[in-house]
Amino acid sequence: MLEIKNITKKYGKLKANDNISFSVSSGEIAILLGPNGAGKSTLIKSIAGLLRFDGEIITDGEGNKTLHSKSIIGYIPEMPTVYDMLTVGEHIEFILRAYKKENDGYGDELLELFELSEKKDKLCKELSKGMQQKLSICCGLVHRPKIVIFDEPMVGLDPHAIKNLKEIFLKLKNEGCAVLISTHMIDSVENYWDTAYIMMNGQLKQTVFNGQEGASLSETFFAVTEGGAK
Repeated sequence: MLEIKNITKKYGKLKANDNISFSVSSGEIAILLGPNGAGKSTLIKSIAGLLRFDGEIITDGEGNKTLHSKSIIGYIPEMPTVYDMLTVGEHIEFILRAYKKENDGYGDELLELFELSEKKDKLCKELSKGMQQKLSICCGLVHRPKIVIFDEPMVGLDPHAIKNLKEIFLKLKNEGCAVLISTHMIDSVENYWDTAYIMMNGQLKQTVFNGQEGASLSETFFAVTEGGAK
């Protein structure tokens, strides 16, 4: 469903991403791990179509910048992207109209799940950062994307919202979505992944499959990022 082929992204002489390749299948949860500065967010933004890059990103058989690809990608950025002068409910309506989707009630389900139903008529500038993050998640999911990309999605969320978000991960997987979660918080996704890709200094250093024999994911991560693995 999602194929990343030889992606390189430079900022001047700095290679934020250096020849990265991997894929995420339908019904798979892949996690992108790495310390701050590893190049995770740059790669996520490239997949979402927000950055120019060298290489190729294929979504559902097409380049990631086609209209079809954009229509099936859901992107939840690290920092909430909301409009101060729109209400919570207007955000859901705006996203549905932008994607030319009918209101089938899914938006209301998401708002209820993240305890935003009672805030439906509030302007976003009146919401806390945590509530804005929850709304950003709802906006990224309401058009029912086939590929969902999360960039540090749990930052700023309360424990109850984190629990609900983890349930969303599994729901998306069971519905056949390709899910990619970028994070440096291993504990937050410990039981919610199929494949892990560990990045360091802009490069993909190691791939780990859930259930394979050997060191735990945490042990492998620290071995790679602290120089114990090549």
